[in-house]
Amino acid sequence: MTNTVTDLTPITALGGTVARTEVCGALTISENTGLGLASLSLRAGQDTPAPFGLALPDVAKAVSMGNYAAFWTGRGQWMIEATGKAEMDFAAMLKAEVPECSVTEQTDGFTAFEIASSQGAGPIEALMNKLVNIDAKTFGPGQATRTGLEHMTVFLIRRAEDRLAVIGMRTLAGSLWHALAVAARRLED
Repeated sequence: MTNTVTDLTPITALGGTVARTEVCGALTISENTGLGLASLSLRAGQDTPAPFGLALPDVAKAVSMGNYAAFWTGRGQWMIEATGKAEMDFAAMLKAEVPECSVTEQTDGFTAFEIASSQGAGPIEALMNKLVNIDAKTFGPGQATRTGLEHMTVFLIRRAEDRLAVIGMRTLAGSLWHALAVAARRLED
C-alpha cells in the first residue's frame, strides 16, 4: 500500500497561490481573490431589504458602503459583494441579514478582475471600447450591466471614473484574463 500525500494548497481562479496583477501602461489589472459573492432574490410580495445597510440599487446600478457592495442583476435580484470574505461562508452571513430572501453562494462560481487607471477615465473607456459593445462615455460610476466580452458573458461594474470591475465565470478565468490583458497591452502601442 502506498501513502499518497494530497496537496490541498488553495489556488486562485488563475491557478496561482497568490493573486495575479499586471501593469499595462496606465492600467493595472488585478485578480480580486478576496471577493465574497452571493446572489439575493426577493420572494413574492416581499419588500426590498437593506443587507449590511446597503440600499439595494435599481436597474443597471451598483452601490457600495464600506466592505459591502451590490449590483442589480434582474427584477428583484442582486449580487452582493463582500471585500475580504471569499474564505468565509458569505452566503450564510448574508442569509442572517435577510432571512426572508433567497440567497445563493456565488463566490466559487465567479472570478473578479479589478482594473484601475493611473490616468483617469480615458484608459478605462478606451479598454471598454475595445472589449464590449457599451458606450463607455455613458457607462459612468455606479453603473453595472451584464454583457458579452469575446465569447463570454460578464458583469461590468464601474466602481469609479478610474476603476472598472469585470466579473465572469470562474471556469473561464484564464480566457477572461487573456482578453483583458491583451486589450490593455494593445492600448500601449
